[in-house]
Amino acid sequence: MNLIEDWTKIRKHFNQSFKTNLHVSIASVDEDNNPTVTPIGSLFLNDNQAGFYFEMFPSKLPKHAKNKKNICVLGVNSNRWFWVKSLFKRKFDSYPAVKLYGQLGDKRKATEQEIARLKRRMRMTRGLKGHKYLWGHMDMVREVSFHEGESINLKEMTTTL
Repeated sequence: MNLIEDWTKIRKHFNQSFKTNLHVSIASVDEDNNPTVTPIGSLFLNDNQAGFYFEMFPSKLPKHAKNKKNICVLGVNSNRWFWVKSLFKRKFDSYPAVKLYGQLGDKRKATEQEIARLKRRMRMTRGLKGHKYLWGHMDMVREVSFHEGESINLKEMTTTL
């Protein structure tokens, strides 16, 4: 998978993954080289092989960003119809899962545009009681940059991708 050539497809995949899972998984390594996975519901990919997530609840990722910045982000399209249709056809029309390898960047104040993207993504939960608690005070983001992408290989079902 070519990160630059396939970036539009990758972004589309991660948008689909979020719609079906409401999060992606970010793997990192602690100071003792122990792996850990953190669910992140606010990862946004920009158009330059980079992105950001809102950092309010994660506790381990900020610690890991100090010494070991390498991460792997996994986005899985878990839409049942996508899988049933693909299993029936014996092939996937788009990626079932994508991994992005990169590095954690700086933590900084979110821009108005970034806050607007979060509000747009979370608008369907605006009327629920927990909405304001979870997303009402998001104002700090952590930048991420990516250097490699990998689609999940499911043999004959993914050979045409």
